[in-house]
Amino acid sequence: MLKDSNIMAVLPAKDINRAKDFYRDKLGIEPSESMEEGSVMYRCGNGTGFLIYQTDNAGSAKNTQMGWETDNLDREMEELRGRGVVFEDYDFPGLKTENGVATADWGRSAWFLDSEGNILNIAQRT
Repeated sequence: MLKDSNIMAVLPAKDINRAKDFYRDKLGIEPSESMEEGSVMYRCGNGTGFLIYQTDNAGSAKNTQMGWETDNLDREMEELRGRGVVFEDYDFPGLKTENGVATADWGRSAWFLDSEGNILNIAQRT
């Protein structure tokens, strides 16, 4: 059943080579395999992964599309900022960031855009 299967995110990219450069240079993640022309697979911790595929629909979603959980949000943000990642600031009902970080009862989160306009997230549970 699905509840026992690994899960992966699927993200769109208008320019697959630009996306590969972003994930390598900004996030320090190398592709694990090429699936077919115009798509690439990445592996992360505990059997998780994500696929990026080329499509003109990239950057059209207005919601978080993928996120990582960390045990030290401040350290991750500092490293990512050092690589040129810019964190988003939000001020919506129920979500306000300060210096890129939103705090809630369950923990803290930060959001940034990849090279294709996909909204990505890192979070630390309390």
